[in-house]
Parts: sequence; C-alpha cells; structure tokens
Amino acid sequence: MNVWETITGSDLTREWKAFESRAETLPDEYRAAWEQIKGHFSPYSDFTGRNLMPILDGALGLLEETAAEGQSVHEVLGDDIRGFCAALAGGEGARTHRDRWREQVNRNVARKLHQLGG
Repeated sequence: MNVWETITGSDLTREWKAFESRAETLPDEYRAAWEQIKGHFSPYSDFTGRNLMPILDGALGLLEETAAEGQSVHEVLGDDIRGFCAALAGGEGARTHRDRWREQVNRNVARKLHQLGG
C-alpha cells in the first residue's frame, strides 16, 4: 500500500469489493449472516474502517470455510451474531462469546485434523 492509496482509501474500496465478490458465492443463509455481520461491526470502526478489514476478512473466511463443510450458520455463529461480532472486535461481552467462537474454531480444526489422519 502506498501513501496515495492510504490517503484516498482506494485500497479499502478494492478490498471491500473483493469481500463482496467472495460473499456473493456463499449460500443464502450465509450471505444473510454476512450482511448482519457487516452491520454489527460498524460501531467498532475507526474513522476510515481500516481497523476492521482484517477482522472482516477473518469472519468472511470462517463463513466460507464452514459453508464449504456444509455446516449451518447457526452451528457456526449461534443465536447471537451481535455477540459474535463483539467478541471478534473485543467489545462488551467479548469474553463469553470469544470463548464460544474459540471453541468452534478448535472443533473445526480438530475435525480437519481427524479427517486428514484417518
């Protein structure tokens, strides 16, 4: 990223378009969850939104991976998408939701390792 991109925000625009393109390939329930996630992250944004880009990339990656595995959105995010977003952003109530999300990630990793091992 160069200074001009930082000043104009063109890098963010390009990255945002890439996120939206990736999200278009998700199943309907996952696209709906993505829309909710984007809305719930806005209170955690700095002036430019640059601070959220890595978090949104990770959240979208999680949706892509779990959709490919055939899991439901409910299995991945639970009933509280707002809490999931707060956990990722480090906001209020993060400890409980972060722990639940971490357990989900650990289960997914364990499942993958088990599939690879045998």
